[in-house]
Amino acid sequence: MRTKLLLILLCVVSYPVYALEPNIPVETPRTTAAVITCSGLIDDGLFSSIKRRANTALDMGADYIILEVGTYGGLVKSADDISKYLILELSQKARTVAYINTEAISAGAMVSVSCQDIIMRKNTTIGDCAPIQMGEKLEGVEREKAESFIRATFQRAAQANNYPEALLEAMVSRHKKVWRVQNTKTKLYEFYEEEKLPNDTKVYDLKDKELIVSENEILTLTAQKANEYGIARAVVSDIDEAIAFLAKRDNVAFSSPPIRLEPNWSEQLVRMLNHPSVSGILFMIAMLGVYIELKTPGIGLPGLVAVVCFAILFGSRFLTGMATWWEVAVFAIGITLLAVEIFVIPGFGVTGVLGILFILISLFAILVPNRPDELPWPRYDFDDVQWRILSNGAWGFAVLAYILAKFLPKRGPLTGLVLEPALAGPKMEADMTAPPGRTGELKTGDTGVAITKLRPAGQARFDSAVVDVVAEGEFIEKGRKIKIMQIQGNKVVVRKTEE
Repeated sequence: MRTKLLLILLCVVSYPVYALEPNIPVETPRTTAAVITCSGLIDDGLFSSIKRRANTALDMGADYIILEVGTYGGLVKSADDISKYLILELSQKARTVAYINTEAISAGAMVSVSCQDIIMRKNTTIGDCAPIQMGEKLEGVEREKAESFIRATFQRAAQANNYPEALLEAMVSRHKKVWRVQNTKTKLYEFYEEEKLPNDTKVYDLKDKELIVSENEILTLTAQKANEYGIARAVVSDIDEAIAFLAKRDNVAFSSPPIRLEPNWSEQLVRMLNHPSVSGILFMIAMLGVYIELKTPGIGLPGLVAVVCFAILFGSRFLTGMATWWEVAVFAIGITLLAVEIFVIPGFGVTGVLGILFILISLFAILVPNRPDELPWPRYDFDDVQWRILSNGAWGFAVLAYILAKFLPKRGPLTGLVLEPALAGPKMEADMTAPPGRTGELKTGDTGVAITKLRPAGQARFDSAVVDVVAEGEFIEKGRKIKIMQIQGNKVVVRKTEE
């Protein structure tokens, strides 16, 4: 009995302590945001830059990573790579937000919907991701093949980030009719393609359904409409208002102004060099340099320019991870084989053909916009903008090479750029290679002695004149007797004779 009384007294004494204890306010979580700009052409350089800057933001403790989007699109493959990175990797480490600052068109829309939230600045737009192909019209099976891949990318983003799937698909395909129907039980609006419209009038208000996208229309939305249809979470005036919206919605407090991460100068330079137009010009100049070098004796400025252009083409792709060592190795082997064919082996045969083939294979491999672990063959028929512009570079080379061959040696102040070949004839002045006092001339049928090995080029002595010659057929050893078989301008062709 005494024990029970003590327990009751203890409870009575301690009760006021708990009752009078003040409420301790729960502190709002502190968090950090990082802003990554995403502008210009969407390409592999931008993909690499976004990954680098996102990793930097994570290392700095960012919980929200905001992509500030302002782009009219770019390469579908690059946009798909960015999309997969955002959905499958980055979203597991931080909250991803697309802040559309100006526009998110085509591949820009693909990147934006791959973020967990979309916040749009007033009077901006999103959409229009139908595939196009330069110079050709996609129809029938080709169009469906192109659209099918992009639709699947948008479906993946809609399912991952809770966006209206039917509306996102309508940004890709123009044959889709999309209706908005109210669910009378939840009072929410839902979007359906015409062939997938529900027929349960007890759950859906089918009488007042609204046509949002008509047939033969590609969906592009303003910020206001995107917000109304549930694609944009909010419409704001600037980035600060966007961050304030996130703080209020998620009940967090950002510890400081957002970290702003811009691409560095080297990334901008590499992106510029990898731009299809710049790559096409580099390719054209490199081929012209090779052509001019082959048309002129010795190794000069055109050859150096060609080497620099090829180095830039290969090097810029190395820096974005779009070229591998084997492509450079194949190119180097091709150049080596071609050099052996020109300077060592007489005539033009298998070695030269293999050299040219290796060079073309390596160039094709780096110009096709596929990842290094993929077969170098165009996967995206609708995304061959880069390849087609580079092909135009090849056409430009062909036209300019024709002009150089036909007019440059004979016209204008640049006549020295390509040497005009001398006319073929049976005689050649020899006083330039003869000792002082010699004023004779060489002619077909003259005999002399090889004073160097002819492999096939070398030097020979005819009387007292030393002449650069080229052996016809097999190599000729030093000291062998030779005979002039043909003279073409400054080229003397000789053949070994019997002692």
